[in-house]
Amino acid sequence: MTRPAPAAVGYTGVFPGRADQVGRARREVARYLADCPVASDALIVLSELATNAVLHSRSKQDFFTVHAELTDCHARLVVEDAGGTWEPPGPAETDGGRGLQIVAALADAWGIDGDASGRVVWARLTW
Repeated sequence: MTRPAPAAVGYTGVFPGRADQVGRARREVARYLADCPVASDALIVLSELATNAVLHSRSKQDFFTVHAELTDCHARLVVEDAGGTWEPPGPAETDGGRGLQIVAALADAWGIDGDASGRVVWARLTW
């Protein structure tokens, strides 16, 4: 009989959808990632994802949720927001719009799932 893999232990936090809460989320996740080899890059990624949730979703009137999970060789970060209208920035965007480019440069994989009713943005960093 094959046993299922043990459930991953991680961090989950729910934050009011305000700009000052991005720093709070970062501090909370930093404690969880304290011994992680890619903690610095992971915290930059988290900041970008949380900032996008506050600036570009209905979470600014509500809340956003952050999940962080460590395994033997990677960190996975997830930010859930309240959705809303959103257009990804074009490559020639000059006023902001570089957050997801930073995420793409630092993460081994990342993606966006969901729609106007709610979005999940995730990133995985491997060492």
